[in-house]
Amino acid sequence: MITLAVDAMGGDAGLSVTVPGAVSFLRRQADARLLMVGDEAAIVRALSSAAAPMDRIDVIPATQVVEMDEQPQSALKNKKDSSMRVAVNQVKEGLAQAAVSAGNTGALMATARFVLKTIPGIERPAIAKFIPSKDGHMTLVLDLGANVDCTPEQLVQFAVIGSELVHALYPQAGAPRVGLLNVGTEDIKGTDTVKQTFKLLQSSRLNFVGNVEGGSIFSGEADVVVADGFVGNIVLKTIEGSVRFLTTAIRQEFQTNLLTKLGALAALPALKGFRNKLDPRKFNGAIFLGLRGVVVKSHGGTDAVGFAYALEEAFHEAKADSLARIQQGVAEQLAFLAEKKIEAEQAAISID
Repeated sequence: MITLAVDAMGGDAGLSVTVPGAVSFLRRQADARLLMVGDEAAIVRALSSAAAPMDRIDVIPATQVVEMDEQPQSALKNKKDSSMRVAVNQVKEGLAQAAVSAGNTGALMATARFVLKTIPGIERPAIAKFIPSKDGHMTLVLDLGANVDCTPEQLVQFAVIGSELVHALYPQAGAPRVGLLNVGTEDIKGTDTVKQTFKLLQSSRLNFVGNVEGGSIFSGEADVVVADGFVGNIVLKTIEGSVRFLTTAIRQEFQTNLLTKLGALAALPALKGFRNKLDPRKFNGAIFLGLRGVVVKSHGGTDAVGFAYALEEAFHEAKADSLARIQQGVAEQLAFLAEKKIEAEQAAISID
């Protein structure tokens, strides 16, 4: 049985989204149980109204709520009994295998990092997300906004934790292909940081396939695409905006006149398939990678369907025992890189 701790009060809509999303998730996953954290009386009422399976739900009281516009440090200092903080605490105390929240992203990252700490050898956690690509392939992209400025060493760390997560979830697929997001595939292109990162990745034991451009996220050329948080966040927001634009543009074109409306009727099955394939709710749930615990961030403005998918993401990570596999993989990969660094330094000394 997999146990998830849920920040029931987080997000733009709170209980009106988290409770029906939780109920929907439990109906799909028979071997899951939830710890719903927040205003105990309000949660119980909402669960009762939703006919929730209470045999697989425990309500954990919390007296505070982190507001969506609250400063992370303020939430960390002044909201120690918030539904967000208490949910993350369940993971630290071993009462849940993962925590899920639709609340304030900055506050959740600050709280999770403070409570859970980072995996040994990982300086900063990163935000990662699976993006749908060609032929049903999923590409893990990180960092998506947690770290605007990164050193080459930190980008390599992101590559390591991303690769280990994909390998934990899809062990039958072999060594994940890791690509470095750049303005071109040639190794002479990019900023100094990207060029240095390229060299480090080349000397690593990762299955590094070289530089990749933005379009490679959708081509299936790589399983993991690494960037700093500044670039990664722009990529994510561009993808989200593009999907909204395409959906709106197609709808408008089919409503232009009677002929196009008739065409829309004929194309309805294909249009439904297109909409279903690109439904952002199905890919809701960003992963905070690099922590000593599994934390998944749901989009704050999602609905119950989207929140249920965020719970699914946390469930599959927990079931795959991804944290233990990531920690072991990180230790091995970073030890190898440390050896290579020492060898390079010794070689440089001998040359001098």
